[in-house]
Amino acid sequence: MKAQIKNYLSLTKKEWNGMVVLLVLITIVLVAPYAYQWLHKDNTINVTEFKAEIAALDKANPRPLNGFETSKNALFEFDPNTASARDWQKLGITEKQAAIIKNYTTKGGRFRKAADLQKIYGLTQIDYARLAPFIIIPEEKKTYLVVELNTADSAKLTTIDGIGGVYAKRIIYYRERLGGFISKEQLKEVFGMDDLKYDEIKGQVRVDANRIHKININTITFDKLRLMPYLNYKQVNAIIEYRNQHGNYATIRDLENIAILDANILRKIEPYLIYR
Repeated sequence: MKAQIKNYLSLTKKEWNGMVVLLVLITIVLVAPYAYQWLHKDNTINVTEFKAEIAALDKANPRPLNGFETSKNALFEFDPNTASARDWQKLGITEKQAAIIKNYTTKGGRFRKAADLQKIYGLTQIDYARLAPFIIIPEEKKTYLVVELNTADSAKLTTIDGIGGVYAKRIIYYRERLGGFISKEQLKEVFGMDDLKYDEIKGQVRVDANRIHKININTITFDKLRLMPYLNYKQVNAIIEYRNQHGNYATIRDLENIAILDANILRKIEPYLIYR
């Protein structure tokens, strides 16, 4: 039995030589990478020097954007409302974008502030951030024809910047009920006229208080006095009943005797009253 095992495990000289060669090859394969790294050490890149070389290269050969020179020094101050398509392209805007902008301004569109440029379709935030410091929009000086509120018809009122047909009709309706305006601040009493709208138009209007239609408080009927916007139903009725009971009014002081007419109401209606 031992003889058989020994015979099975024994190697011939040829087999032994082959095994030695195989071990040598395996050793070479395992050691080769380490030997290569030792013989060929990588050079360390200096990042600062690398960036400096890139910057120097860009300075010597600036890169164009969209076919035009757009380095910082190439940007220039411009008015987006008057800049030509060629100017826009020089500023780095594509031909298509330039055409969109010119179409907008040609049709009456206006850039009133630099931020309005962001509304242009296709213009990126990067483009806007790059161009914004160079946008110059001259301050618009508007001139208005001042409109007199007590004589203007609907067509005249619509010439006021900020007043359309609807507001014009409301102003005329309120003016007729009131008898006319004694102060342009009374426009705030017109339905829908808030402080912002009033501030927008107040410089375009004036009032001639001599144009108002006054009320003869001693002869006016209930139905006509009811149109006065400063008086409610009960107040109008009280004025008529007091007149019927005590006779004609001589001054505003007579109206002070009516309990439901406070000082604020009397102050508002006094300019519209006459006593005959």
